[in-house]
Amino acid sequence: MSGSAAAHSLRSRLIRWLVPLQAGLLALLTLLVMSTLFLTGLLLDDRDEEHAIDVVTQAVTRDVGGGLMLRPTRDLQKLRAETPDLWFLVRDRRGHSISEGMVPAEFGKIGDALDDISQARLGWQMFDDDPRKPAARMKRVSTAAGTVLILTATQGPMSFTKALLATSIAFVSFALPSLALMTLATFLATPIVVRRALAGLDAAASKARQIDIHKRGTRLPTQGVPAEVTPLVTAVNDALKRLDDGYVRHQRFIADAAHELRTPIAILTTRLESLPPSADKTRLAEDAARLATLAEQLLDIQRLDQHRNPFTTIDLVGLGRRVTADLAPLAIAAGYDLAFDAADARIATRGDQMALERALTNLVQNAIQHGGRRGTISIRVSHPATIEVSDQGDGIPEEQQALIFEPFYRVHPLDRGAGLGLNMVREIVHLHGGEITVIDSTDGGACFRMALPPTA
Repeated sequence: MSGSAAAHSLRSRLIRWLVPLQAGLLALLTLLVMSTLFLTGLLLDDRDEEHAIDVVTQAVTRDVGGGLMLRPTRDLQKLRAETPDLWFLVRDRRGHSISEGMVPAEFGKIGDALDDISQARLGWQMFDDDPRKPAARMKRVSTAAGTVLILTATQGPMSFTKALLATSIAFVSFALPSLALMTLATFLATPIVVRRALAGLDAAASKARQIDIHKRGTRLPTQGVPAEVTPLVTAVNDALKRLDDGYVRHQRFIADAAHELRTPIAILTTRLESLPPSADKTRLAEDAARLATLAEQLLDIQRLDQHRNPFTTIDLVGLGRRVTADLAPLAIAAGYDLAFDAADARIATRGDQMALERALTNLVQNAIQHGGRRGTISIRVSHPATIEVSDQGDGIPEEQQALIFEPFYRVHPLDRGAGLGLNMVREIVHLHGGEITVIDSTDGGACFRMALPPTA
């Protein structure tokens, strides 16, 4: 994919979806828990206990006999008026006590057992005991009568406003830290999970990079691929099989066609030889020779593609001499001189001799057809394993030099030929592990260079 907008990361998508989802779930969970506690009356407000203890603390004093008593303070009167079920118990270490309201029997029996306790909450389990029994708060405080213990239970159901505030506090104090930890875990775990889950795709991608038209039968592995991706990999494998089958049918058709062309081309060549010498005969002989070379090259490509003939060591100097001798009459008849030169007595490579001979023949025939019918066509063999064919014609424009090896491409659309010869030469050279290029000749024409792997 060319642009960043066209590609997306599965890891980043999962993180972008998981973090908001986690935040929403935590908020919903907090709201549900607090709402349940509020609606069932289990969410209690204990701030009233503290307020009641503070009010009673200010009101406690002693009478003339040293006992405990309550001063009728304004806050105490207000507390009594606002809390109809108000009860409390005040006790000092000397055994004096004073109470108000209906003190539950369970708390009234405590006596001096908790004199040494500073503060405590006394009550029952929420679900195992009677939830209607309110818990009590006990606290040791300093008053005008000295240190006393005050026991009271004035808590009640929390108001909606306080419940909403408590929910917000619970979310901030519990949900947000939990969300932070979950987000961190998501950032750390998601790449690991994705990488491990998609590890099988790396193997499939590596195998896909090896797919080549000359290496058929390759299939993507499904082992280790996530189940969600397996249908895609299977579909690709099915497509590869159909391509292989189609390629085999295509190659069989080409081979059959090339075999069928041999006979009419041979008959055509024989009949041309019986014609009296003329410019038309020369051109027709060139075309017939090119047709014969193309038909044989089609068979060469199929044979090399199927590895029917193992490569052997080939002497490129001897190969070049044979092609020069075979094509000399055709080149001379077309108005050229044909020259051969070698940098050494023997320069070797490994390959299929017939295929390389026909590739070189095609290059020379191409020079005969497009060299302007003047000057010299030169064949040169040099180290490490290179063959060059150059002419003194008009050359090939630089912007077209990279295109002439494409099938059916012709520099001049009205030229004879279908534009297949150079493409097949390139295929043969590539099947030998070499490269073919075209450059400007030192004499002004075109120079085709086949660079083949040298022998070790």
